[in-house]
Amino acid sequence: MIDRYTRPEMGNIFELEHKYEVWQEIEVLACEAHAELGESGITREEAKWIRDHAKFNKAEVDEIEAVTNHDVIAFLTNMGSYIDADVPEGEPKPSRWVHYGMTSSDLGDTALCYQLCEATDILIDDCRKLGEICRRRAFEERNTLCVGRTHGIHAEPMTFGMKFGSWAWELKRDLDRLRDARKNVSFGAISGAVGTYSSIDPRVEEYVCKHLGLVHDPLSTQVISRDHHAYLAGVLATTAATCERIATEIRNLQRTDTLEAEEPFRKGQKGSSAMPHKRNPITVEKVCGLSRVVKANAQVAFDNVALWHERDISHSSAERVAQADSFIALDHMFQCLIRIVDGLQLYPAQMMANLNKTKGLIFSSKVLLHLVDTGITREDAYKIVQENAMATWHEIQQCDPNGTTFRAKLVADPRCSHLTKEELDKIFDPWSFLGRIDVVFDRLEQLSFD
Repeated sequence: MIDRYTRPEMGNIFELEHKYEVWQEIEVLACEAHAELGESGITREEAKWIRDHAKFNKAEVDEIEAVTNHDVIAFLTNMGSYIDADVPEGEPKPSRWVHYGMTSSDLGDTALCYQLCEATDILIDDCRKLGEICRRRAFEERNTLCVGRTHGIHAEPMTFGMKFGSWAWELKRDLDRLRDARKNVSFGAISGAVGTYSSIDPRVEEYVCKHLGLVHDPLSTQVISRDHHAYLAGVLATTAATCERIATEIRNLQRTDTLEAEEPFRKGQKGSSAMPHKRNPITVEKVCGLSRVVKANAQVAFDNVALWHERDISHSSAERVAQADSFIALDHMFQCLIRIVDGLQLYPAQMMANLNKTKGLIFSSKVLLHLVDTGITREDAYKIVQENAMATWHEIQQCDPNGTTFRAKLVADPRCSHLTKEELDKIFDPWSFLGRIDVVFDRLEQLSFD
């Protein structure tokens, strides 16, 4: 992922330097496990020597890999040189115990799962923060009237706080999925060339995994099966889709024709190189764009599940790119939305203007039900309401300066002559739709991101 979207906290997890640090720890833990078991020949003193002297130099590893064309061998060669550097001439070299009975995937797959847990922990914190902001803003805008839209068309009145609340609940589900996916990928495997423990005691695997906070894979082949990783990638894609949903709503609300909300426009910010008046929703547009990357990368993870026999390497190159990019992109998306949602600028007066833009058409469902309550069949009531509504629509479409409101048309319709002013006042009160929203906010009170 390019630096533009990479936050150091997340990017560092996928740097080679950090991966080699994890590799080093796994190799040292394996040596200590062997020494604890006392069956392979390595002594506790040698294990301590390895712990005290193990290190690596990335540049040197790169030079060795240029010759070996094998990253694990290059790393082990380099680390071994540091372990043995201070060993007296003629003494046995402790590095001979490093990687004892292991294969490359024992090291690489265990380290990768550890890194994915680290990265998921950051996303869990991101998701929690954004969810808590959405919940707080929901209560702040609990009574801010706006029009609800379905199919992009004005439907019925609602409050803006419900938008924030809906996002909060979805983020809670994302949080639960992220936590579950982290658990599902928290595995390690040190089981040898095809998972038979042919040259290594299973207790070494258990020891290493326990010290890394992982669970030993109950049956690995040469690799940890990629369904674990695919599930995580799918959760990342779902979470990215939530971020895209939030961003898309803000983009639509920032349209000049709507203008009910805007992402913060910082002092000194410029909207267009050609049009100085522009205030474009560029940050939420970026979120939508990066969501496509994360969702597409999930397909890569799904394709990585089916490997040949006990393992091939077709998954490796793909996931080196896709996994890091997905985590870095989603972290950046969260950071953008945390700032945007927390500082989202709202325009209640414009919301009311939009709510009244269709001259009362949004009250059609209440008129329909009230006519039914008076004894008119639903079919006849629907006909009355629709005829008057379509006449109002036509006048709105033509910008007719002599057009009347939906309510005025109903008053003039002899089929509605039995409706009193008091009844119409009640029907055409936007709060008549919202008498039960306390239920929604009572439920939201119970929402926790702990």
